[in-house]
Amino acid sequence: MVETSEGGAVTEFLVFLDEQADLSGARHLTTKEARGRYVFERLAATAAATQPPVVAELARFGVRFHRFWVANMIWVRGGREVARAMAERPDVARVSANPAVALERVAPAEAIGSSEAIEWNVLQIGAPDFWAAGFTGQGVVVAGQDTGYEWDHPALKQQYRGWDGAAADHNYNWHDAIHVPNGDCPADSPEPCADQSHGTHTMGTMVGDDGGGNQIGVAPAARWIGCRNMNEGVGTPATYSECFQFFIAPTDLAGQNPDPARAPHVVNNSWSCPPSEGCTDPNALRTVVENVRAAGILVAVSAGNAGPGCESVDNPAGIYEASHTVGATDSNDAIAPFSSRGAVDEDGSFRLKPDVSAPGVSVRSSVRFGNYSSFSGTSMAAPHVAGQVALLISAAPALAGDVDRLEACTEATAVPRTSTQDCSGVPGGSVPNNTYGWGRIRLALPLPPVCQPPALIFSDGFESGDTSAWSG
Repeated sequence: MVETSEGGAVTEFLVFLDEQADLSGARHLTTKEARGRYVFERLAATAAATQPPVVAELARFGVRFHRFWVANMIWVRGGREVARAMAERPDVARVSANPAVALERVAPAEAIGSSEAIEWNVLQIGAPDFWAAGFTGQGVVVAGQDTGYEWDHPALKQQYRGWDGAAADHNYNWHDAIHVPNGDCPADSPEPCADQSHGTHTMGTMVGDDGGGNQIGVAPAARWIGCRNMNEGVGTPATYSECFQFFIAPTDLAGQNPDPARAPHVVNNSWSCPPSEGCTDPNALRTVVENVRAAGILVAVSAGNAGPGCESVDNPAGIYEASHTVGATDSNDAIAPFSSRGAVDEDGSFRLKPDVSAPGVSVRSSVRFGNYSSFSGTSMAAPHVAGQVALLISAAPALAGDVDRLEACTEATAVPRTSTQDCSGVPGGSVPNNTYGWGRIRLALPLPPVCQPPALIFSDGFESGDTSAWSG
């Protein structure tokens, strides 16, 4: 990373301390609330105990810096001398670049008016079957970090957790990780602001419903919170991390009084941090994503739009084992040509990716100024998984915080899809494969045993107590 500051030029970088919090105890806790509290406290304590010596040296240099606890790291803006001094410290594991990353796009928006029906993509994954059984996402909180959100869009306002039907309260429901103004949003906007339509579109696919015919969302009764991680479509590892930190323990608008009890159940991430844009460290966000997952929050991530070649899932955060990575399909259940394929060779793991696939071609959803448009991309596919998770938890509340089981459920219930394309030694005709993963997601009742926490299942496969979640 030192090379990025050659000649004394000032640059941004992240200083990762050697000591990182041990969160292994979280897996033994039985509720999402307990996991979230434990993870937050361990992360905050580790940062507080180990960062002061590094902070003292940065202060002597007189440079700008910002402390994080989502991973034990510090954002720094300084020159080569500062970067080298940090890299040479025995308590620092590595120094990574913090480049500005442009949002990856596939197709321009196609303006579309009102629709008087449930959207094809919502129908295709079977969401109405859950609705008919009374499971619409109630009691579940979804989150997204993106280009911001038009919170009072007719399809999103009633679902926003910061709206009680009479007044708005953005504390604990919104965070702006962009600290400079642009033509559409102020720096540190005190209310949800969208400088592009991308984020509003993804949130619409998760929860959107205007009550008047625009049924665009998978989980219309779920509540949503949000974070702006990009400035006019450009983000950095630091802005992504800042949003992740907010989701583990949402804060008030001053960034104070973090409360993990208000954390979401799932976070959608329709963005990537490609090496071609300067994110040359594949592990730049790995610890951050792993810590979010440890807190009982499922991390849904778009696979990327670099297909159709193999080993094109090559960007954080889609490459990580801790991410639930989503490819894009069309209305005929065919993989989109642009959808990135596995395996992951960027970090040498050659792990299978994507994990699952979802509709991502010509998906109609909400956009700025109260409008609706059709977008294509794996950015459009990942929000379907976030909505699916909300419906699963509303049907089986004990799944909340059980990320392992939620991921297993989305995989086990997917419609198997095969391909003629073999990637990284995995035949396209096998399931899972590196084109579709386990297949295109599907919501159907009854829920199979893999979707139920083990404590609720007898040896004969029946649950003790209410069986409505899988009796249909």
